[in-house]
Amino acid sequence: MDFLSFRYSITLIATAIACLCLHTFIKAATKRRHPPVTGSIFHQLYYFSTVHDYHTDLAARFKTFRLFAPTHSLIYTVDPAVVEYILRTNYANYGKGSYNHENLKDFLGDGIFAVDGEKWRHQRKLASYEFSTKNLRDFSSDVFRSNAARLSLIISKAANSNQAMDIQDLFMRSTLDSIFKVGFGDDLDTLSGLSEEGNSFAKAFDDSSDLILWRYVDIFWKIKRFLGIGSEAELKKNIRVIDGFAYKLIHRKTQSMSEQQNDTMKKEDILSRFLAEKKKDPKNLNDKYLRDIILNFITAGRDTTAVTLSWFFYMLCKHPSLQEKLAREIKEATKANDSISIAEFTSMLTEEALEKMQYLHAALTETLRIYPAVPEDPKICFSDDTLPGGFDVKKGDMVCFLPYSMGRMKFLWGVDAGVFRPERWLDENGVFQPENPFKFTAFQACSSLT
Repeated sequence: MDFLSFRYSITLIATAIACLCLHTFIKAATKRRHPPVTGSIFHQLYYFSTVHDYHTDLAARFKTFRLFAPTHSLIYTVDPAVVEYILRTNYANYGKGSYNHENLKDFLGDGIFAVDGEKWRHQRKLASYEFSTKNLRDFSSDVFRSNAARLSLIISKAANSNQAMDIQDLFMRSTLDSIFKVGFGDDLDTLSGLSEEGNSFAKAFDDSSDLILWRYVDIFWKIKRFLGIGSEAELKKNIRVIDGFAYKLIHRKTQSMSEQQNDTMKKEDILSRFLAEKKKDPKNLNDKYLRDIILNFITAGRDTTAVTLSWFFYMLCKHPSLQEKLAREIKEATKANDSISIAEFTSMLTEEALEKMQYLHAALTETLRIYPAVPEDPKICFSDDTLPGGFDVKKGDMVCFLPYSMGRMKFLWGVDAGVFRPERWLDENGVFQPENPFKFTAFQACSSLT
């Protein structure tokens, strides 16, 4: 073989090898497609104070994207098809997982927001049954009306004397008092500010919530917990306050129920109803589990309600014409006049009257679209999977949908996505029209799981 023939043969072989490698690479790339990488967990830390807007900017460029973490990928999405897939189509493969449970368990224990599987199903079943009872619904309504009247009097007094007020703090106190009464059957009375024990519990609860959230960006939190230093030492101190208060109430309620005949004692609050269930299942419904259930219930109802009310009143201040329209609708629905007292007015807020407040429903929903109470909802992938659109997800990856960002996406809501417009929720007759729960995800698409 001469030199030219040898060179030609080598060229053919090299070309064949190159083509084979290219084919293998393309085939592999076709088999595994990952969302575009837009940063790392360190970017999360850098943008922590504005992380929701940071994610919104990325989502405007990529419907689904990912950030790198030391042990797994963090995948974020505003694609309704992906949201439906992880919440309904293949929901069994996505949940809190050990990652979220480990972050949350010191505060929320084995409550519904920190667990999957049988414990989640057990609590959901119990809660669904209890909340379907007329006794509890009526008790809850009475509690919220009573505390709303107290809150209105405080706001009215401050407004009449031209005093500035921290409206979000008042909402936080009022909703905590209400949720606590419904949950434990006890008056926390943080709204008046006179209960030292109640104020201590509220502060410990708030601080614990913030410190638990910090764990998601603090890669050294386990070391801090082991050494008992920094934020973890503070968290431990706060949880000690929460536990002491919660267990005291559980023991007091248990004693009270044991001293009375069950058929004559009104079991209106959540704790009393679960204590009654405890007699049927004492092994699973121990005091620790009851503590976890009630604290998760408070977490679910307190911050979400108070934050939504705060943003709603913020939007009222930005849109004065909305105030007049809502006031007119509420007066017509309740048949109230300007001379009645606040207590009389709250008694007129019946289910029938609330059903007539279609514009109020739309305005609250529009507030939740732009300012959802839960701006991000992370899930852990339990086994390798492929999302709609062809993106691959590995076991242990986090997949998080973004209600805050979704409310700002023009491809979902049109060019006026950033505009507060309650009318988008009303039909031509002024009747409220719900949206696809995988597009409007402020309620975590919970209607799809019932």
